[in-house]
Order: sequence, then structure tokens, then C-alpha cells
Amino acid sequence: MRILLVEDDVEAAQHIAITLGEEGHQTVVAGNGRDGLSEARSGDFDLLVVDRMLPDLDGLTLVAKLRAGQIDTPVLFLTAMSGLQDRVTGLHAGGDDYLVKPFEFVELLARVAALGRRPRRLAVETTLRAADLVVDVLRRRVQRAGREILLQPREFRILEYLMRNQDNTVTRTMLLENVWQYHFDPRTNIVESHLSRLRTKVDKGFTPELIHTIRGTGYCLRVPT
Repeated sequence: MRILLVEDDVEAAQHIAITLGEEGHQTVVAGNGRDGLSEARSGDFDLLVVDRMLPDLDGLTLVAKLRAGQIDTPVLFLTAMSGLQDRVTGLHAGGDDYLVKPFEFVELLARVAALGRRPRRLAVETTLRAADLVVDVLRRRVQRAGREILLQPREFRILEYLMRNQDNTVTRTMLLENVWQYHFDPRTNIVESHLSRLRTKVDKGFTPELIHTIRGTGYCLRVPT
């Protein structure tokens, strides 16, 4: 992907750009909000990674101006502001995801991959497929090998999220935020218990296994090659 990183911390920007480069991404760096806005308007980017606290023009205003100009490039906010209201404000300003500093690079890469695969707002798929698994988002129906699978609402939302991020690692935090709308860790096994039930319904008795645990990181829905 071609990524615009708007970050005024030179050292942090360098580390992030190197990490993204190692994953095959081309990264353009802007050191302040005004330069970031100009780059985002003139360049053809697949993703914007934007710090909230920027000189000249803050990240929230930058993204709001892009959205007002009908630029819908996905935005991942990076910030040290960890409060729930801070996150909500960022999302309302037009951000697509939010990562609090300090963060692990594996979490950054997982979120970048997820946003990179996300359909643009006007082209959201309503039928999702992986091998013989078919998810009809509009009718809320799931079938595998022609057999209907009955899921609870939360299980369906987990499966839909995994399907939309097929082949990419989805972390526990990403599931909490996007399925439960939790912007904190409830310190329970709520994710693990729901995933266990979902895997039993989707994978048990079928071949191949589609939902995989990425040890120490999260989960991935993929069709083995």
C-alpha cells in the first residue's frame, strides 16, 4: 500500500516508516498538519496514519477538512490521548480506527492491514465468501457447504468482521472495539469464549478449518493453500 504518515516526532516517524517498509508498504512522511493535508489532497494514498497532536494543523481538523472535501481515504489515528471521549471524538471527526501510544508494532501492522482491505464507503460488499463459507450480510444468514449455520448476533458480527479482514490478523483489541464497542479491556475471556463457540459452529465437521488462532496476537480467517 501507499501510506501517508503524518507525524511530527521525527524518531517515531522513522521507526514507523521502516516497519511499514519491511512489510512492503511505500510510506510518505509529513512532519506537520498543513503539509499532511496538502499531501493527502494531492497524492493517491491507500491509507493515512495521522497523529492527533500536530503543529500548524491538528490531526482532527486535518481529517475533518479531508472528509469535507469528499476524500474518503481510510484514516488511522495515532495518539497518546487514551480517554474514551478522545477516541469517540477522533472517530466522529472522520477517523476509521484509533491506536493509542505507546503501541506494539504488531498491533499497528494488524490495523494497517485491516484498513487496507476495508472496502471504500460506497462499495461495501454484502455477500462474503471464504471457501464454501458464505455470509449474507443483508439477510444475516450463514451457510457452509450448503448447510445453514445459526449464529447468535454477536457471533455473526465477529464472523463478519473476520470475513471482511480475511487473510489478515485481527487482534483481541480490534474485536473488542469493533464488535463490542469496548474501548477498554474488560479483563474477561469474553472474546475467547465467543470465538470458541463460533469456531465450533463454522469449522467443526467441515474441511478445511477457516478460523485460526495466531498465538500471542489474535485470530485470522483464511483458506489454507
